[in-house]
Amino acid sequence: MGGGDKCLRKLGGKPILARIIERLGPQVTDIIINANGDPSRFAAFGLPIVSDNVAGHQGPLAGVHAALQWVKANRPGVDLVVTVATDTPFFPVDLVDRFINSRGDTSSFRVAQSAGGTHPVIGLWPVELAEALEHSLSRGERKVTAWTRDHGADPVFFSSIDVGGRSIDPFFNINAPEDLAAAVALLSEPTQ
Repeated sequence: MGGGDKCLRKLGGKPILARIIERLGPQVTDIIINANGDPSRFAAFGLPIVSDNVAGHQGPLAGVHAALQWVKANRPGVDLVVTVATDTPFFPVDLVDRFINSRGDTSSFRVAQSAGGTHPVIGLWPVELAEALEHSLSRGERKVTAWTRDHGADPVFFSSIDVGGRSIDPFFNINAPEDLAAAVALLSEPTQ
């Protein structure tokens, strides 16, 4: 995307992150933003900015760990954390309910799955996983897919959704300028 925070790129006149917050807000009690570097770039959103607790900017697993640690410290009694990638502006408006109400084994650990594959950054994480995740990060583990699989995450399947009259993967993500252009086109087309 040419550098910078892609979640601050405009999609339909507002930052992608604003769209994420609008979709997630009704589904949860609190939202935090995991970001490293100068937190002032997210000040306009009025949300807590939580940086990684482990050195080396180890990617999404470190972000999940930071969220779990923040919840442990600031929301005693909360057992589950939902994570959403900030480049997936069309994720389901019932994501959290579907995670919580899905049938799985005895674990409450869930990750999103669609026809496009597994999306382990989008998940429902038991706070109790914080210690195991910290241990893995200290050993250099960075692969979210492997970590979620190895720690018993149950995939929850989400069907395609209709946006702008087109059927798309609900976890369509914006990784390149052409993805952003496609998302803009989806928003500008009339909904059926």
